[in-house]
Amino acid sequence: TAGLPALQDLLAYNYALSERPAMHTRLPDGGPLPTASASIALAPASRLPMSATEATLRALLARRILILDGAMGTMIQRYKLMEADFRGTRFADHAVDVKGNNELLVFSRPDVISAIHEQYLAAGADLIETNTFGATRIAQEDYKLAEIAYEINFEAARLARAACEKFSTPDKPRFACGALGPTPKTASISPDVNDPGARNVTFDQLVESYGEQTRGLLDGGADLLVIETIFDTLNAKAAIFAVEAEFERRAQLGQPRVPVMISGTVTDASGRILSGQPVEAFWHSVRHARPISVGLNCALGATLMRPYIEELAKIADCFVSVYPNAGLPNPMSDTGFDETPEITSALLKEFAEAGFVNIAGGCCGTTPDHIAAIAKAVVPLAPRALPTGDHVMKLSGLEPVKVADDSLFVNVGERTNVTGSKAFARLILNEQYEEAVAVARQQVENGAQFIDVNMDEAMLDSEKAMPHFLNLVASEPDIARVPVMIDSSKWSVIEAGLKCLQGKGIVNSISLKEGEEKFLRQARLIRRYGAAVVVMAFDERGQ
Repeated sequence: TAGLPALQDLLAYNYALSERPAMHTRLPDGGPLPTASASIALAPASRLPMSATEATLRALLARRILILDGAMGTMIQRYKLMEADFRGTRFADHAVDVKGNNELLVFSRPDVISAIHEQYLAAGADLIETNTFGATRIAQEDYKLAEIAYEINFEAARLARAACEKFSTPDKPRFACGALGPTPKTASISPDVNDPGARNVTFDQLVESYGEQTRGLLDGGADLLVIETIFDTLNAKAAIFAVEAEFERRAQLGQPRVPVMISGTVTDASGRILSGQPVEAFWHSVRHARPISVGLNCALGATLMRPYIEELAKIADCFVSVYPNAGLPNPMSDTGFDETPEITSALLKEFAEAGFVNIAGGCCGTTPDHIAAIAKAVVPLAPRALPTGDHVMKLSGLEPVKVADDSLFVNVGERTNVTGSKAFARLILNEQYEEAVAVARQQVENGAQFIDVNMDEAMLDSEKAMPHFLNLVASEPDIARVPVMIDSSKWSVIEAGLKCLQGKGIVNSISLKEGEEKFLRQARLIRRYGAAVVVMAFDERGQ
């Protein structure tokens, strides 16, 4: 069809293997450095312009393990700051107590934040994170300071960048990572046990908040971004959406993408993040971000984290990061955690010797002493080698799903489709959602590997019904374990559904019937939402 070249370009953008980029100039160790305009060799490989920062980072990561800094909060506690320290002069008359709002210190005590950055850099950190873990508008609303979220992020990035410039040398460049934390609200989990469909934040609100944070960080000079401590994959997908939107905006100004790191948090020995996904399903859900690295941080100490970082190292076709807490919480310890620098560094050394690690650092309870010990232990060791991508369709609900050339037919449960089931349509029209959810459960119990959800009924408010039903399904692990196929002829309904999926689902469907431009816009948005897509083979002239 007329739009076939556009479709081929889009597929190549997502999946084609790039040739190794041309090389020029040299790193301090004598190794070659990729050109700033070369294609990025990713899996899935993408033909994208490579920024100078990303070129340098990739070349360094191919040669040695890089060191990330440790805990900001742990170090701030050592200063024993009082309410007046947090307020400074600017917020002296603020109506709400602000002690504990660590992000505010970039204004009131920038000397403290800069000193902490410099201690980590002196300890050997290649990458330091901005003091912005809780600097979204949503998080700052707890202190009635939402309106200064952009300022906080800008100033935090400026301080981190200044510290990096102070310590960077030709043979050891340093990088400021703009940190995007998880927010205190979750898009996948109801705050009300009596109303499983309720949410205290929307996808759009998260995108707006993360977009503002991303702009502040990049305007302030962050070299790369890290979406970290992910306990709800849908929150992370909103952050990815916001970051990609900001990259697109900056591309119009001739500015390149910056690298993105992604780091999840396994909350207990089940090996799942809080919103229910194991490591592989989490990776399937976020790999559309094309991150420079994916990893795990926080929650568990290194000992309990080991099997999950090992699994991620096997399946991730990008670099892998690990920055655990210093063991488990211990209120009797000076840092609040069990492990000394010697213990944490020995554990991460074993990870590196096993070939799991490209970036190593610390989270809660770690200090510059921990980072110095980690650097001494792992930098001499070979970094993890990137595996070759297998280029199969990777999907997820709560559980991971792969569809490869040797897979059998995939069963799609169609009874949760108002156009295909009069019984289901009647339940939705009568707002009998509990019974409608039971239909979905029956589909999965009977062997459906996906469920197709369609709300295209003339008497139905489809844009309202789709997210409400999907939110209810998300609260039922026996149903939510399978991926969702969002089925609609209305783009607005498809988008409403995509904003509810923490996993990687499928859109059914888009086509070229309304022209190439609209097709490409929808396809790019589907990728940004982190979904696969069914493309119907017809255009303006028919099939």
